[in-house]
Amino acid sequence: MSTPQQVVNHMMQHDKFSQWLGITILELKEGYSKIQMTVREEMMNGFGIAHGGVAFSLADSAFAFACNNRNNLSLALDTSINFTKPVHTDDVLTAEAKELHNGKSTGLYHITITNQHNHIVALFKGTCFRTNKNLV
Repeated sequence: MSTPQQVVNHMMQHDKFSQWLGITILELKEGYSKIQMTVREEMMNGFGIAHGGVAFSLADSAFAFACNNRNNLSLALDTSINFTKPVHTDDVLTAEAKELHNGKSTGLYHITITNQHNHIVALFKGTCFRTNKNLV
């Protein structure tokens, strides 16, 4: 039986995009993940704030790590995000994914993204589909 840490380590090894984002894993437990990254200059949009895809991608990785860490391959079925504050270069973003429902075929997760001042910059909701296949 694989631990949440072993599953997520395996995922990160093969996840070039999360590696490019510079994601660090802070905490893992079944159905839960907490990760962090620093926003870089090349992540800015034409308005001088971080592209919305940056916060979305961080939340999506936290979602993936939380819903897959029981070693049951789970795929995004539906996601949504609300942006509450702008994100800037050098901001340190933390995404915390909490499981709201762990069903046999689906899971529901809420991900809160905060900056280094502990201000909420985005809220993400994700529903996953469970395949009953192992990742590791």
